[in-house]
Amino acid sequence: MRLRILSGLGALTAAAILSGCDSQPDTTKLADTKVDAATKLKATKAAKVKNAAKVRANELGQIPVLMFHRIVPKPQTTDDRSPQQFRADLERLVKEDYVPITAAEMVAGKIDIPAGKHPVVLTFDDSSPSQLTLNQMGEPQKDTAVAILKEVAAANPGWKPKATFYVTRDMFGKTTREEQAQMLLWLKDNGFEIGNHTSDHLNLRGRSHKEVEEQIGKIAAQINSLSYTKPTTIALPYGNQPNKKDWAMRGKLYNHQGAFLAGYTPAPAPFSKSYDPAGIPRIKAMEKKGDCAQFCSHAWLDWLKKNPDMRYTSDGDVSTVAYPKYKAPYLRKSFTTWSLPY
Repeated sequence: MRLRILSGLGALTAAAILSGCDSQPDTTKLADTKVDAATKLKATKAAKVKNAAKVRANELGQIPVLMFHRIVPKPQTTDDRSPQQFRADLERLVKEDYVPITAAEMVAGKIDIPAGKHPVVLTFDDSSPSQLTLNQMGEPQKDTAVAILKEVAAANPGWKPKATFYVTRDMFGKTTREEQAQMLLWLKDNGFEIGNHTSDHLNLRGRSHKEVEEQIGKIAAQINSLSYTKPTTIALPYGNQPNKKDWAMRGKLYNHQGAFLAGYTPAPAPFSKSYDPAGIPRIKAMEKKGDCAQFCSHAWLDWLKKNPDMRYTSDGDVSTVAYPKYKAPYLRKSFTTWSLPY
């Protein structure tokens, strides 16, 4: 009996020697793990700050949201662009390091573009056949907006053909449900955004709440039934907000994250205090003529190029909002945890 007790004590003593003298308690190991994790986190953040500073990231800067309508060989109004003009517009954006994102990506803050690049949002109003017409092979017809977008993207690897198409009941000139569905599904399947532009393109200013809901809700329901898509952004006809701007944002059949106007300036970043999701400005695509000498795309792109500190420049990390420290007062509080000042 005594031998059994001694042998048991011997085993306990050996275990104590093995575990107590040469090993740390679990609490110490846990503390070390936390220290290691904190050190790694600090190093990772330092690397991100260094990279942001290297490319002079400014994710509180302004974003050009360009507004297009018809792309036709012989422009009849200042809203129209010829295929040659539109191609030149895109080639300039490529040259000046702009990368297209959709309106939905912008308002959601999902601006996932390479470091040092600048986002641009290409929007098309009124669902014109000149924007998208499919040939018998189901491919975009030559010199339509989508065909030109794809051509420019193919010639510039890494530049994606992204855009937002704001649809009315005209639906790219198609009248049958099957043809309309084909157009919308083609856009959806090829990475383009389908947005709301009201059913009849009526000026919403001065109209009743019921009329506003009907105009927006009717086309929203039609888009959803044809393409299983619920638009998250709207382009307001003529750039006019309804009597209460929230009417355009939320209704029985729609819930928008952003409402876009018709002009005249670059848009604030979604992370900026000056950003208003119910009234996001756009810029008309046009040369420096008349009012456009100051307020259209050529003028504003020139200005942004001359004032790079005012332009949105990406740090290449979609999980952070990087900016120079002196711009900290302009950050929206809801993005504090994303903040990466340098």
